[in-house]
Amino acid sequence: MSVNAQTVPTIDRKGSISSLLRRPPYWLIFIIILGLIFIWKIISDEDYTVIFQAVVKGVGITIKVSVIAYALSMALGLLIALMRVSHRRVLQEISTFYVEVIRGLPMLVLLYFIVFAGAPAMAQAVNAVGEFLLGLGILTGLGQALAGVQVRDFDFTTRVIIALTIGYSAFLSEVFRAGIESIERGQMEAARSLGMSNWQAMRYVILPQAVRRVLPPLGNNFIAMLKDSSLVSVMGVADITFQGKVYAASTFKFFETYNVVGFLYLIMTIGLALAVRAVERHMSTSE
Repeated sequence: MSVNAQTVPTIDRKGSISSLLRRPPYWLIFIIILGLIFIWKIISDEDYTVIFQAVVKGVGITIKVSVIAYALSMALGLLIALMRVSHRRVLQEISTFYVEVIRGLPMLVLLYFIVFAGAPAMAQAVNAVGEFLLGLGILTGLGQALAGVQVRDFDFTTRVIIALTIGYSAFLSEVFRAGIESIERGQMEAARSLGMSNWQAMRYVILPQAVRRVLPPLGNNFIAMLKDSSLVSVMGVADITFQGKVYAASTFKFFETYNVVGFLYLIMTIGLALAVRAVERHMSTSE
């Protein structure tokens, strides 16, 4: 039995490779050729070399903002999804309210709101917690630190990460909810019949299968997050788009600059898209 389980995926992978060779992806070959031509242009043309060196400084910030915001939005989205599938009416209503309101707001509006209105509110909330601790006379060191937090302590990078986290958590919660609800009801009933609590059944039986089913859409949402991270440039966060905007405004070389900006984004998004397809192919052959 174990021999067959290991052999079948191997045969499928060989089949997929031979299928790939029989029908090569011409679109990918064309993109690779264009990419190589553009790399040669960057190396051989002094203007493009200077622009690339200026814009590439923003790659680290783009990746940092995207990865941190997406990790946090996955955690928050999963929590909201669990609230939506809960049997408790109040949790369902609160989570549905959150999802419907956040999904209805454009991401740029949400960014402006969190950066300029949410940050002062967060500072006041942190101050209130600090004053509460001081009033109780416990953890006075922490209380003094929290009571002294000011709005400027939340830098713009932190604010845009919070905004992207809130915005994408609403979408990811729906992805997780769809995955949870796709698991047959009988599996929950079987787990409960074995003596598991609702949480244990969800933790050990339902969630592992649900997360496995929603991995491809999660990957696609990360690509969308990477593209939407360019919105943070309007807040002065020095990502790829911001670096390109500053350079183009100072040299008036808009065409060349945004060619390089687009090239950097395409390298990341197409690379991620290929990784997502590889995961989908692996999952289909291993099932």
